Amino acid sequence: MIKAIAEEVKLQSGYLAGQEIGTIYFGGGTPSAMPAKDIQFILETLKSKFNVSPDVEITLEANPDDIRNDVLDEWKEMGINRLSIGIQAFQDDLLKAWNRSHSATQARQAISLSQKAGFQNITVDLIYGGSGLSDEEWIENIQTIIDSGVPHISCYALTVEPNTALAFQIETGKVKTPDDEQSNRQYTILQSLLKKEGYEQYEVSNFSLPGWKSKHNTGYWSGIHYLGIGPSAHSYNGISRQWNISNNIQYIQSIENGIIPFELELLTEIQRYNELVMTGLRTSNGIDQKRINNLGERFSKHLDVIVANFRGRIVKNDMDNWVLKPEFYFFADGIAADLFFN
Repeated sequence: MIKAIAEEVKLQSGYLAGQEIGTIYFGGGTPSAMPAKDIQFILETLKSKFNVSPDVEITLEANPDDIRNDVLDEWKEMGINRLSIGIQAFQDDLLKAWNRSHSATQARQAISLSQKAGFQNITVDLIYGGSGLSDEEWIENIQTIIDSGVPHISCYALTVEPNTALAFQIETGKVKTPDDEQSNRQYTILQSLLKKEGYEQYEVSNFSLPGWKSKHNTGYWSGIHYLGIGPSAHSYNGISRQWNISNNIQYIQSIENGIIPFELELLTEIQRYNELVMTGLRTSNGIDQKRINNLGERFSKHLDVIVANFRGRIVKNDMDNWVLKPEFYFFADGIAADLFFN
């Protein structure tokens, strides 16, 4: 798999047409479980085939139980400068119910060890809305991150994926289905606590102290072109999206034959408009009015007419963009769908 990923990097070397690479992100699985030498091999291949910025942000998703002093030193040495730690909760019973392999103690240690190893740019994932998570425990989880000094927090409502252990527990009555009212309430608690502590909510699920926004994810929301490498990876170049097949064996075999196994979708003007609305409404920058205008008058007129139904919830900002008020962020996706051009 590692060889195939490196080979795809070479095959895709022209995809971004010489653009400077500002961010590299190892995620979409458990990259922290890989030997450090494999991560380094991929990084070296990327740097040999792409124009990588000298101050590139390189993020590694890491499970708390993979974080040790020796690997932290290796990651830092090879240029990893941002860690995304999937903590989810600080209650052992919840971690077990959510099929997480780490303990609450390991979660706390992961943050401390990372900071002592010299990692300042750290983001932590937390989950809210899960059955068994009381409001008091949710406040405790948020406060633990605040007290640790971690500058970036990503929070997501618990979702149930088909054919998972959690889905089975719900089907058999061992666990309750996630409750929307609870999720909404805990999301409001999250916004209030983090705002009080100086965290800026710059996207529906993301909060940062000043100067610590994720460059990588900000790129997604602002329409920057990107290349995804590996099984199931998605890429975007402004006019089309493509995604690799998910089957590992078929992916490796195809790459060995010099063929990138992907499907391609050319984006229509309507799809591009809808994506601008969906991604923009989720951010504090709002829907980019200039990019909407560039698509044509019919789209700018449509947006002006339809957004009138949401006055009081959607307002103009200093950049003349339509922005969703933070108190309605929890409903962002549903409101965006109402603004779509059908």
